[in-house]
Amino acid sequence: MAIGVFDSGIGGLSVHRRLVERFPRADFVYLADQANTPYGGRSGEEIVDLTRAGCERLFAQGCDLVILACNTASAIALRRLQQTWLPGVRAARGRPTNVLGIIVPTIEAATGLPWEHEAERRGDKVEKLDVLAVFATPATAASRVYEIEIDKRRQDVAVFVEPCPELAGQIESGAARPLLEASVAAHVEAVTRRIGRAPDRAILGCTHYEIISDVFRAALKPGTPLVHQPDATAAALAAYLERRPEYAVGDDGRRVFLTTGAPGLQHDLAEAFWGAPLRFGPA
Repeated sequence: MAIGVFDSGIGGLSVHRRLVERFPRADFVYLADQANTPYGGRSGEEIVDLTRAGCERLFAQGCDLVILACNTASAIALRRLQQTWLPGVRAARGRPTNVLGIIVPTIEAATGLPWEHEAERRGDKVEKLDVLAVFATPATAASRVYEIEIDKRRQDVAVFVEPCPELAGQIESGAARPLLEASVAAHVEAVTRRIGRAPDRAILGCTHYEIISDVFRAALKPGTPLVHQPDATAAALAAYLERRPEYAVGDDGRRVFLTTGAPGLQHDLAEAFWGAPLRFGPA
């Protein structure tokens, strides 16, 4: 078996790199749906269909466990696939099969609480709010998953989500740094204006944004902590595999990179982030 990692494009490499570091001997298959990227402006039905198709490709590659390294897919498609599609897949394959997302571990990291925890509602006035900015795609922002799920657990955290319609596409296409800096600065300014002050913390709620996390750090107030989705996802997967030993993750250190788009080398931005030339094969 291998661990599958799925994203609409190169953004999931940020999660994939941390998983490879955490599980250096495990086998991985990475699939980028570059023929259909970005997902952030698509309808819910499109996102569900594309995510299902990506998981099917990874199952066909021998993966029994797939990580959706995409906030949009995790927010819009994951629960529906788990409830209505995966039971039939498991029955047909006759072995353990699952799809996991990145939003649950991110919210656990942001709140410091397990997913199962729900805060007891009290009428006490919160003395000090922890203001959390979330930069996300329009689809993730529209789902309100971060506001809803964090509010269930922490009444002292105020969440402000900033939709960034063009940013994932700019990163995916390898846009020049000045354009990326201008885009990020505009979104940081917009959310700061809505809050009325600088946020206390931030989540880069699209895995593409982790590739330019240094640009976000430069635009945010100096010292603003970032909740890193790759770190949270790797820790959550390690805990999951400890509980579920039936998932063998391989031990050959195999690395396969596939794309639904044009096979070949990725652009300089992806290569610089990965730290080596990165060639994708046809899915």
